[in-house]
Amino acid sequence: MRESSEAPNRVFNNADSFAQAFDEAWIQHEKRDPHHGLDSAAKVELMLQQLADHPFLANEPELARQVAGFRLRLLGLTRSSL
Repeated sequence: MRESSEAPNRVFNNADSFAQAFDEAWIQHEKRDPHHGLDSAAKVELMLQQLADHPFLANEPELARQVAGFRLRLLGLTRSSL
């Protein structure tokens, strides 16, 4: 079974899709502005603003915040819990 070349850009209304989008937004922000000076909480807010049109964030905002916090802890990007 072949996947479409557009497959990586597909967005779904679920936590996995949101986690992938959040990770990508976080990584891209670090690449664009490595000396941004934002603490983790402020950066999470910025990422959530950037991902505002993601269906999971729109439909489950509190759960999306929990997923964001989990991703940061899982990837070791913050010491504090969000």
